[in-house]
Amino acid sequence: MQDASVRALTFFDSFRGEDGRGWLLTIVRNTCYDWLRKNRSHALLAVEQADLEAAPDASPSPEAEQLRQADGRMLQAGLEALPLEYREALVLRELEGLSYREIAQVTGTPMGTVMSRLARGRKRLETILKEKRA
Repeated sequence: MQDASVRALTFFDSFRGEDGRGWLLTIVRNTCYDWLRKNRSHALLAVEQADLEAAPDASPSPEAEQLRQADGRMLQAGLEALPLEYREALVLRELEGLSYREIAQVTGTPMGTVMSRLARGRKRLETILKEKRA
């Protein structure tokens, strides 16, 4: 995050005042990929389990908590099984709440590509989760 902040401050002159969130997320994404290429080129982007789990109920029963944790682990495993481009699009859309246009800006791909990656990623994730439940 520090490297991304330094890059954002260094290249602040290139910011055109359109969408600051998308501009900063693009810098964070590119910084992350640079770090992965240098340090862990074989590693895939991992999603933290805490990011996948919903906020706990006020007083969940132990059984409900166990089921929720199992669902979270299953979803995390399903996301990790997806190809990187599908996983990235799904995380940006469903967990970060970005619009299609913002995802296209962050990933540097056309909006049609974002839409097809989301559709294909959702379909693959559904298939993976059905196989895991069986």
